[in-house]
Amino acid sequence: MTFPKSLWAAAAGLTAAAVVVRRRLQARPADPAAPDRWLTVTINCEPGEVQPEKLPSPLSEYGERIETRIRPAPGDRGTELAVRPTQPQPTTAHSVPARLTGDDPRQDLRRALREAKALLEAGEVLQPDTPPTTRETPGGKLVGLLSRRARGEGVL
Repeated sequence: MTFPKSLWAAAAGLTAAAVVVRRRLQARPADPAAPDRWLTVTINCEPGEVQPEKLPSPLSEYGERIETRIRPAPGDRGTELAVRPTQPQPTTAHSVPARLTGDDPRQDLRRALREAKALLEAGEVLQPDTPPTTRETPGGKLVGLLSRRARGEGVL
């Protein structure tokens, strides 16, 4: 038995929506008044090479609006660089629609953290030469939506 393409596209859309909802529910802090959680990356360099006063430009532009934590990564595997906003964010900014439309303020901080990691490790931020090619089919629209979301979140 074969299924029509539109049924496969609908199933893929429902699966993607379920993943977003599951991640949202898992990321919800127990206390709504609690500060935002730390966003962390592991950088392939010695802990002494990363200085809080000399962070790369994507993070240094945040200034006092972020709190920074630098420590050795477990197992001598580099350095952990963690940041979080100093001011609590409104709960509506973390909603699923805000994340899908790119209005979640944490997305910019995640992007800055990834760019800082690239600058500290490679000295430059690598960008793709061409955007992904997708067709205007239901599946292609889903891939386009997930690709746009991944730029801010760092994950699909």
